[in-house]
Amino acid sequence: MQSPNSQLAEAITKILLTLIFLGGVFWFVTVGATLGGGGIENFRIDWLDLVLLSFATFRLGRLIAFDRVAEPFRAPFTRTVKDLSGAGSTVVPRGKGVQRALGQLISCPICAGTWVAAGLVVLMYYFPGPTHAFLIMTAVIGGAELIHNATEAFCWTGTLNRARTGQIFNNRSEEDQNDR
Repeated sequence: MQSPNSQLAEAITKILLTLIFLGGVFWFVTVGATLGGGGIENFRIDWLDLVLLSFATFRLGRLIAFDRVAEPFRAPFTRTVKDLSGAGSTVVPRGKGVQRALGQLISCPICAGTWVAAGLVVLMYYFPGPTHAFLIMTAVIGGAELIHNATEAFCWTGTLNRARTGQIFNNRSEEDQNDR
């Protein structure tokens, strides 16, 4: 149980992070894009860019929240524990107050992905060429991860159904032998 002071610190941290995010988006749309040259009214993202952004954000959000390679960066704010299912592990926030609020942010792929998406869009505006190349690479990795996850889910489902079918046939064989 957190103390009232650490609950307050956590709440204030979350409010500040939300205000920073929304303020940054507002600043980019109203001022920052104008400083970049063409202005926000000339900034266009086509459907392919949107697809690339989506897959790249998916991949990078999961990289931040789950991947072992990012664990040293998460370590001050999160810890990895056994999943309740027993089939793996999960990342959970550690500590209290500010530490916990930041842990919650980076242990959630959707939360981390929100910040990643904002950063990628800003990078697309200011550095379209290099950012587009980076988007293609990370989007391909994100798409491959989805294909891998779907394949794994089909394999697990197939294995489970095969085991169930084996139990049914074994039970029938035992019933047939008992009927003799």
